[in-house]
Amino acid sequence: MRKTRKLLWQIFPSYLLIIVASLATVAWYATRSVRQTYVDQVIQGLQTQAVLAATLVKDHVSLDDSQALQKIVTEIGAKTQTRITIVVPPGRFIADSEVDVSAMVDDFERPEETEALAGKVGSSFRESYTTKRPMAFVAVPVKKDDRVVAVVRAGVPTKEIDNTLRALYREMAAAGLVVALIVAVVSFFVSRRLAGTINEIKEGAERFASGDLLYRLGGGDSEELSTLAEAMNRMAEQLYERLTTITSQRNELEAVLYGMVEAVLVVDSEEHVLRLNRAAEHLFEVQALQVQGRSIQEAIRNTDLQGFVQKCLKDGGPVEGDLQFPGDPVQYIQAHGSVVRDGEGRKIGAVVVLNDITRLKQLEDIRRDFVANVSHELKTPITSIKGFLETLQEGAIDDRENAEKFLSIMEKQTDRLNAIIEDLLSLSRIEQHVEKKSIILRDASVAEVVDAAANACVERAQEKDITIKTNCEDVVGRINPTLLEQALINLVDNAVKYSEPESTVTIRCSRSGSEILLEVEDQGCGIPKEHHSRIFERFYRVDKARSRQIGGTGLGLAIVKHIVLAHCGRVTLDSAPGKGTTFSIHLPLS
Repeated sequence: MRKTRKLLWQIFPSYLLIIVASLATVAWYATRSVRQTYVDQVIQGLQTQAVLAATLVKDHVSLDDSQALQKIVTEIGAKTQTRITIVVPPGRFIADSEVDVSAMVDDFERPEETEALAGKVGSSFRESYTTKRPMAFVAVPVKKDDRVVAVVRAGVPTKEIDNTLRALYREMAAAGLVVALIVAVVSFFVSRRLAGTINEIKEGAERFASGDLLYRLGGGDSEELSTLAEAMNRMAEQLYERLTTITSQRNELEAVLYGMVEAVLVVDSEEHVLRLNRAAEHLFEVQALQVQGRSIQEAIRNTDLQGFVQKCLKDGGPVEGDLQFPGDPVQYIQAHGSVVRDGEGRKIGAVVVLNDITRLKQLEDIRRDFVANVSHELKTPITSIKGFLETLQEGAIDDRENAEKFLSIMEKQTDRLNAIIEDLLSLSRIEQHVEKKSIILRDASVAEVVDAAANACVERAQEKDITIKTNCEDVVGRINPTLLEQALINLVDNAVKYSEPESTVTIRCSRSGSEILLEVEDQGCGIPKEHHSRIFERFYRVDKARSRQIGGTGLGLAIVKHIVLAHCGRVTLDSAPGKGTTFSIHLPLS
């Protein structure tokens, strides 16, 4: 992604660059002009001084009076702060205001002298061959009868020129810097103001995009930006009116669809998903926004549903059917489909209404199993009692030994029937109390309840040489001690029944976060995983033959479940074949 910068830092640097470039160009041109002007003035001054000196020494040159010439140039040089030199053809120095002419070498070719000997005014900037300093020289010819009889040269060190120019440059740079700073500050504020106005429009556009269409933009001082802001305000107003109408219509439609318990699926004529309501999202485990516009085959991978949609679009009339959605557990769906047509009667799609009847089917299966189980549980002892009664009626009553045996068996079967009926009544009473919320809970020690349940099962455990161990923390919970004790007795009694002799049953009680955790663990045969979801149903048995042989009504765990529900808790199971079983009761602390 390309890195972006704020508008201020795009406009202001451009202005600053233009300002700096302009000032640099002006400064470069000004310094060149000033330097050239100043150099021209210096040369003009040197030329004037040289001409003046030439006028004074003209007569003395003709007389070849070296002493007089030396005196004149020395006086002129001292008064004008200029080095005055007199040269006679072909290049011999006869006087100099600063240097002894005897020390001056005539062998060097000096450009200003060469031009002056030729009858012209010569000038040059160079290092003096004698003093070894950078100098500016101007030489003028001294003529007599149109013949050059001598050359007068005036010179000053260029250091003075450079110092003067540097001082002038500093003043120019300071002035330029001040101007640059002023212009830069003005440019910054202008750029920031322009960027601020654009930023306000950008923020307003973002607020429009986020749905705040009642916000209004200010256009600032710029006519173009003001016009843009007014256009965006008009656009926002029109969008608000249209969106209000569309939202109202959409809310009405969604209120109907999302208020439905049934799942609703709408597809077009090409089997692309147009709409799903909330129930459909939950049923298909998808999100409407993710599957809208995608084909039914891609969005919902269920061949039964795909075939139903195709049949609905093909037949053109109302269609009904039963579907299955694989999973754990399998979902059973009742489907109703109808074709959607436009104003001209053309088929444009289909609406499918899906009703999840899994729970109803499960309840029907449970009811059917319950009827079968309870019938079997009641029929077995009744059949046994009836059989022994018929045997006694046929004459076995006279055989006292067998008669007593038969009567003993009949008594056991009667006790079994009575136990089943008592458990059914107990379960019914608990359910009624739960529904009416009439079970009284109070703060009590859970450890005392555990000890009472363990003591109640000790005798049964000793018959199989099974040890019951308790490991309890001192936890106080809001419970019904009698009901909770009954639930624990049922769990411990089951643990004793299904444990091998000389094994151990452990009862634990502890605080786990915001819960009270009660665990009953045995070392029995264990329960296969496929039975875990139904183990708390009435009369449900994992091993029917062994369960009836061991005893019990088949209602103990159902009673445990409803007692725990009465305490606003839950009961869980952890078991596997050959690894024993642990039932866990989770109760809230308050």
